[in-house]
Amino acid sequence: MKKTILLTLLSLNLALTGSAQKRLGNETAAEKTKRMEWWTDARFGMFIHWGLYALPARHEWVRNYEHITNENYQKYFDQFNPDLFNPKQWAKEAKAAGMKYAVLTTKHHEGFTLFDSKYTDYKATNTQAKRDLVREFVDAFRAEGIKVGFYYSLIDWHHPDFTIDNVHPLRPAKDSEEAYAALNKGRDMAKYRKYLYNQVTELLTKYGKIDILWADFSYPGKYGKGKDDWGSVELLKQIRKLQPGIIVDNRLDLNDYEDGTDFETPEQVGPKELEKYRGKVWETCQTFSGSWGYHRDENTWKSNRKLLDLLITSVANGGNLLLNVGPTARGEFDYRAETALDSLGIWMHANSKSIYHCTFAPSDFKAAEGTRLTYNKDTKRLYVHLFEYPNTGNIALEGYKDKVKYAQFLHDNSELQVDAEKSKGNSLVLKLPKKKPNFEIPVIELILN
Repeated sequence: MKKTILLTLLSLNLALTGSAQKRLGNETAAEKTKRMEWWTDARFGMFIHWGLYALPARHEWVRNYEHITNENYQKYFDQFNPDLFNPKQWAKEAKAAGMKYAVLTTKHHEGFTLFDSKYTDYKATNTQAKRDLVREFVDAFRAEGIKVGFYYSLIDWHHPDFTIDNVHPLRPAKDSEEAYAALNKGRDMAKYRKYLYNQVTELLTKYGKIDILWADFSYPGKYGKGKDDWGSVELLKQIRKLQPGIIVDNRLDLNDYEDGTDFETPEQVGPKELEKYRGKVWETCQTFSGSWGYHRDENTWKSNRKLLDLLITSVANGGNLLLNVGPTARGEFDYRAETALDSLGIWMHANSKSIYHCTFAPSDFKAAEGTRLTYNKDTKRLYVHLFEYPNTGNIALEGYKDKVKYAQFLHDNSELQVDAEKSKGNSLVLKLPKKKPNFEIPVIELILN
């Protein structure tokens, strides 16, 4: 019996030791919550995918899709001249749309840097732009009170030491060790890891406080790349050393570590799928259309209703929405993006209280059919988003009776009266105007007892 107990204790000790080894730092759960509080309160941010791929204007993965070599891609570097680039305008449009933070692609998979890096000549300052575009972005967005985030691609299809893998433009027609070995002769990932480490260090030391780092992305496997290829453990340690308050995404392939990521990143998924992330810390990244970079001929743009659905459903399940704009090669948001942002801004101006500082509703409040609920735990206000406006002249909220002190439309604070005759049992029935308010999705604000 003693031997069994000793073995059990030894196993438990090993398990605990192993668990402890799976942490990269000593931040407590409470400290992490405090560090991320501004982000979870903000709920809505802007993603900006911009680079040389804006010139071909047929998807940011154009090099991959069309197997373009460095030599054939060079023309876009030579012609890059964003003469209409005005980040102050970008920042004003983001703020007007209700976005509280913004994340810019400082370098995407193509390897071109929008910042003045001393480790490469493949950068904006060597193009006709002749400017550090990241510096101007940072200054402009900070001036509008918008938090600043950097996206940095772990992948680099331009760097001579980045080994060719199964997503590289020069990948072989068929996967085989012999084919990859031949293509990678002379390439050295150790040198590329140093380059990656140095550039991330530049980004986190040259521009003041950086609020978010989006490292993208890992695809471990025989012909892919993961944490060992990036040197992710040391990289994340360096990131947190240089910017202790920074928030980092989950694409460094460090999910085996308890503190290897700050938030999950469901990408381009529908509202229904977002429900499964409730209770986690997460942000969904979404495009207006089917492309992240500017795509001139792509026409599957989401309607205002679909964009609002993504935003509201994200918050209703305790998550954030990072909504992407792909500026043109001249450096401005195209008319379709501006129209979408304007429409969001109109709704957010009137209804943002149901988004900021909000999360999913307490379990004793169930959403009526055709509605989504968000909740502000500090003000104890519940928000009912009317995706389907009732044509009956009222809305029945089952289980809400005796829990609500006052009801009103959020956009104008106009009272919604209780229909005492129809409020039977635990049901609270509110009288609604026959004509739907002039918003795609009106919001009822309930002040709880």
